[in-house]
Amino acid sequence: MAFLSKKEIEKLGFKSIGENVLVSDKCSVYNASEISLGSNVRIDDFCILSAGTGGIYIGNNVHIACYVSLIGKERIEICDFAGISSKCAIYSSSDDYSGNYLTGPSVPDKFRNVDSREVVLKEHSLLGAMCVVLPGVIIGKGTAVGAFSLVNRSLPTHSIASGIPAKVVKKRESKLYDLEIEYKKTV
Repeated sequence: MAFLSKKEIEKLGFKSIGENVLVSDKCSVYNASEISLGSNVRIDDFCILSAGTGGIYIGNNVHIACYVSLIGKERIEICDFAGISSKCAIYSSSDDYSGNYLTGPSVPDKFRNVDSREVVLKEHSLLGAMCVVLPGVIIGKGTAVGAFSLVNRSLPTHSIASGIPAKVVKKRESKLYDLEIEYKKTV
């Protein structure tokens, strides 16, 4: 894996870039002027960041593993210390598959019914490998979602959820906040 240099990252035209940012040279970026990157961010190989008018905001200390897609018209916000495992897809826009409309970006909007709503992964939230997150979802602070889950509705804080659709299975411990305080003393 090779990462872009700081100059190469700046050349892409991001809205803002923090310190210590690593972006793979195999990452595809669309509408970079609507994407903000915090500090201590790492984006791995074969990710797709496709920002719509709402933009994409990535906070501090965020890791986005390989093959992740962040796509949609509305804002996608990944807050501090959030993590997204390999092959996850986050959509802030989705076509209506009911059969009452046409689908796909090659069809004029008047024939489509697109659901476009903000998606937020709050601080310390995690997505396990191959999760799908749909428009309008807010994943609560400190919540972890198990691998292969479909998140089609918001999840509460400090929970562990999994399944299709994702459901809360238990409460998540909160020692991570003490560790965050310790960590911040070292930087």
